Amino acid sequence: MALAPLVDEVLGGDVPVAVEAYDGSRAGPDDARTTLHVRSPAALHRIITAPGELGLARAYVAGDLDVDGEIWDLLALRDRIPEVRLEPRFVRRLVGELGGVRQVRLLPPPPEEARLRGRRHSRARDAAAISHHYDVSNAFYRMVLGPSLTYSCAVFRDPADTLEQAQANKYELICRKLALEPGMRLLDVGCGWGGMALHAAEHHGVRAVGITISKRQAELAEKRAVEAGMSEHVEIRLQDYRAVEDGPYDAISSIGMFEHVGEARLAEYFGRLRSLLAPGGRLLNHGISRPPGDKPRLPPRSFINRYVFPDGELHEVGRVVSITQQSGFEVRHLEALREHYALTLRRWVANLEANWDDAVREAGEGRARVWRLYMAGSAVNFEAGRSQIHQVLATPTTDDGRSGMPLRPLFE
Repeated sequence: MALAPLVDEVLGGDVPVAVEAYDGSRAGPDDARTTLHVRSPAALHRIITAPGELGLARAYVAGDLDVDGEIWDLLALRDRIPEVRLEPRFVRRLVGELGGVRQVRLLPPPPEEARLRGRRHSRARDAAAISHHYDVSNAFYRMVLGPSLTYSCAVFRDPADTLEQAQANKYELICRKLALEPGMRLLDVGCGWGGMALHAAEHHGVRAVGITISKRQAELAEKRAVEAGMSEHVEIRLQDYRAVEDGPYDAISSIGMFEHVGEARLAEYFGRLRSLLAPGGRLLNHGISRPPGDKPRLPPRSFINRYVFPDGELHEVGRVVSITQQSGFEVRHLEALREHYALTLRRWVANLEANWDDAVREAGEGRARVWRLYMAGSAVNFEAGRSQIHQVLATPTTDDGRSGMPLRPLFE
């Protein structure tokens, strides 16, 4: 039995992607710009022993499956197999390809796969989850993210905007929503490599404190503040948001870390930020959201949970608004940026592919494969509406009802 025609049949047949297999077989159009390679029998072992998304991901990360051409062409086939899970009849045929059940072997997962220990969303386990994702290599992230080193959704005034301009647009939008003025204290929760803190200090004259629990991020963010001549205005701490006790702050931003908080910790998260915010202050929470009906936790055997964001949880925006208000805030503005994140992710994929050889040398081929698949897949999900992202602006509730908000918001 030839393997490539079987894979073509699994994909739905008559697809614009060619398939080539280790047995020399080929299927699909001769003029396809993209080819899926089944490099070795190990790909079948992984797919059979972990049916569905996880097995396919392991095979790709390990290099047993490969894509020559445009990864977007392969991801466009997702709707043909929406569950990303093989039907039993195809699994039986793959087992037959290996010579029967007794020949199927359970291979160790690629080393890039995360396996966390301890209580979910404890400080120690959260630190391990963050380290898995962010302590890869600052040089690797610079190749992917570009000079701004900004790892969150950009804001495009025009699709032709450069990534750097779009990231500056995003920071400026947040600064205006927070109504930052010289001398204010800003707390940036999950500060990454310091982009928001640096922008706010340089362009709005604030005294910024950025916190992260990634050691490598903290080291580089502090160095960037020194190099920018902003070390007197920007303080970077290796600190969990639950350990911050030096409020009040006039404004708090949280950009792209909300996905790590967890459903069980939402009240604690918003309660802590509420306790740190001065009367009349503002909170801007920027986070990926899930459509209604999806579960908060990422499926335990999903590619994203095992390789990208272990313990990650996404929250429906209505739930976010409700618990924000239950925590002593009044939500004043909400903005959806879904299409902007799709554009951002496509720019990151282009950066990675343009720097592929250097990225592999810096972080390893397996890690580069993880990031290519995750970013491209995420872009497609945002484009299709399977993923969402929102900015929620809130002010503390007061006994007299005074919010400090102008009749016309400053950022409009």
